[in-house]
Amino acid sequence: MATNTSSLKKKSEQVLDGSDIMELVENQEVFTSFVDHKFKELDKDSDGHLSVKELQPAVADIGAALGLPAQGSSPDSDHIYSEVLNEFTQGKQEKVSKTEFKEVVSDILLGMAAGLKRDPIVILRIDGEDLLEFINGPSYEVEMLSVFSQIVSDDAVLPMRDCIVQALEKLTVDQGMPPSPDSWVTSNIIEPALQLWDGNNQEKLVSQETFLEEFKKVAERVAQNLKEQPVIVAHSENTFDGSGIKRLLTNKFELDKLLNTALENVPKDRNGKVSKEYLRVVLDVVAPSASLPPIGAVEQIDQVVADAFDMINADDGKAVKEDEFKKLLTEILGSVMLQLEGNPVSISSNSVVHEPLASSSSILQPSS
Repeated sequence: MATNTSSLKKKSEQVLDGSDIMELVENQEVFTSFVDHKFKELDKDSDGHLSVKELQPAVADIGAALGLPAQGSSPDSDHIYSEVLNEFTQGKQEKVSKTEFKEVVSDILLGMAAGLKRDPIVILRIDGEDLLEFINGPSYEVEMLSVFSQIVSDDAVLPMRDCIVQALEKLTVDQGMPPSPDSWVTSNIIEPALQLWDGNNQEKLVSQETFLEEFKKVAERVAQNLKEQPVIVAHSENTFDGSGIKRLLTNKFELDKLLNTALENVPKDRNGKVSKEYLRVVLDVVAPSASLPPIGAVEQIDQVVADAFDMINADDGKAVKEDEFKKLLTEILGSVMLQLEGNPVSISSNSVVHEPLASSSSILQPSS
């Protein structure tokens, strides 16, 4: 997987590449102190162990750090939350000791550090300067007329306000615009700008000329709002090209070890066979080592995976021996690799970084 963040260097405040996490985990004295503090924070009854209930804030924090939606909002993400909890409890323990807690936190942090090293996240501070530079720059008319043509078709005439709102949605951090679907950005940045916009112009006939003129007025007010209330955005760019899968498939020892570990927690029938229904579950466990996103995270990748499953009839629900199960999963990975080598999937994600909730235990934040 390739990552490209060079075009955003001038806007970036910080690049998260996993080096800080590695530094924390590798410094035994500091990491032990970090774990002691977090364990004490979670151990509400001070019995020296963490119950499943006491672990929940840590699981929620780890899920948030992985970019998952809140628990209960998606079966796919809930499965990952369960896997995180199982990492702590090993699927059977009711209580977790400090030593076990430290080992799992170390593994999770090292996994996150490896992921950030592979796919760095750029933290951007969007303060209106880049947006002003865009709307007053030489490319403004060409780019916004292209946006206008996407919004307005011959058989649909939209009010000017709707055109401007849709145009703002099509701008990205490259033009200095934070993600407009974010509710905070909508209510604190965009809506106030639209309210201050000259209401008489809202009923103007929408033409290319009037659109460029009125959009610039609103964008200037958006830039002013951003200057007064800068927005912090986490930005990442990833290209899934199959190279991570290729590395894994060429290392048979690592692949076998990974599949054996993943299969340990998968139910088997009395004959030791595994249902093909668990192929997606195991693929999700293997995904990070193959530089693939979790199932449900990237629609285009989900389609590639679905095509690979169809090719080998992996959704028939039949039970197979472990060796056959591993062979099927290896074939699925190979098929996904070939599809991505031929048609790489590039995605860019931007999410507004809000203040953490006061109720969060901030398990992944070093103590002050």
